[in-house]
Amino acid sequence: MSKVNNHIDYIEFPAKSMKELNAVKDFFTEVFGWSYQQWGDDYADTNDSGVGSGINAEDPATAPLPVIYVSDIQAVYDRVKAAGATITKEIFDFPGGKRFHFQDPAGNELAVWSE
Repeated sequence: MSKVNNHIDYIEFPAKSMKELNAVKDFFTEVFGWSYQQWGDDYADTNDSGVGSGINAEDPATAPLPVIYVSDIQAVYDRVKAAGATITKEIFDFPGGKRFHFQDPAGNELAVWSE
C-alpha cells in the first residue's frame, strides 16, 4: 500500500504488556485470520486487516492511535503547534522514520510520521 501525504496511514491498537500483545494477536488471528509482521519485542503490524494497523506494547495508550503520514514532518509539526494543539510527544526517531504525537481540540491523541 503506498503512502498518501496528509492521509491516515495506519491505526495503532494499545496493549499493556507483551502478554497482552500476544493475546490480541492470537485473538485477531483466530477470529479474522490476520497475520503479523513483528517489529522488535513490543510492536506488530497487522497484515490482511484491510487497513494499515499495528499493536503497540512499547508505550501503551488508552485508546487506538490514528497515525497520519506526511512528506514534511517539520512543516506539519509547525502547523499543528500554530493551530494551538497540545504536543504530547516531540519529534522522535522510530523504525521507519520520525514521528510526533499531539492532541486535537477534543483531546484525541493522534500521531504524525514521515520517512
